[in-house]
Amino acid sequence: MSDNNGTYTPPKVWTWDRESGGKFASINRPIAGPTHDKELPVGKHPLQLYSLATPNGVKVTIMLEELLGLGHTGAEYDAHLIRIGDGEQFGSGFVAVNPNSKIPAMMDQSTTPPTRVFESGSILFYLAEKFGAFLPTDIPARTECMNWLFWQMGMAPLLGGGFGHFYAYAPESYEYPINRFAMEVKRQLDVLDRELADKRYIVGDDYTIADMAIWPWYGALSLGRLYNAGEFLQVHTYENVVRWAREIDERPAAQRGRMVNRVWGEPHHQLPERHDASDFEHRTQDKLDAAN
Repeated sequence: MSDNNGTYTPPKVWTWDRESGGKFASINRPIAGPTHDKELPVGKHPLQLYSLATPNGVKVTIMLEELLGLGHTGAEYDAHLIRIGDGEQFGSGFVAVNPNSKIPAMMDQSTTPPTRVFESGSILFYLAEKFGAFLPTDIPARTECMNWLFWQMGMAPLLGGGFGHFYAYAPESYEYPINRFAMEVKRQLDVLDRELADKRYIVGDDYTIADMAIWPWYGALSLGRLYNAGEFLQVHTYENVVRWAREIDERPAAQRGRMVNRVWGEPHHQLPERHDASDFEHRTQDKLDAAN
């Protein structure tokens, strides 16, 4: 309960008696499992991705586009849109692929039986091992790559669920949580900035899944694309991060990956679903709107 000064005293036992408020209140709940029966669509390609172009979703579509760019035809994929704001991640089919009900989730139909892969870091690692790409083979460099992959998986919740929630999505602004998480995000940016001071990419000279994991979060933040918080966090002062982010931003696969399962922003940058490489030319939202 809250007293007249707005101070909250936790009860002895927490109960779920109302929505928490904020942008995602309608889909937040303290229990797992499906809320409704809905099978997932299955396309023609070996890999079936169920996602949305959030930073976690973009990690995987960048990886897939990079693999295709290298000529790995087995990485052809269907990207099915999961509208998390509508609770589609709680359908029975999606929960069967990811019992945690978070995007992205993937099924590899090329194995017998098909292999489910969930958690964005796990998907990146699975694809890197499957195709022998973007993951160093020598033990020291491979370990360094995994160090940074796990760093991102551990740190991003403080950026997204912490800073992003209280700065951009909470129903009311409170000084304490915004200050607490802003301080942590700036510390994380400083970690990256120091690390990138004398390296092209986060592991060294080679672009890896660690960069693909970090860039959709911290690259987007440093380029002013996340939470409208660039000025607030003074992201331009992290010059090494900005340099790294801009270089990756120029990669064609990164540009394509950002478009897949995107349903906001400029219509010509939105590709709600991706089932063929030609979709980038013919199936963006502006083309779909014109056809209708």
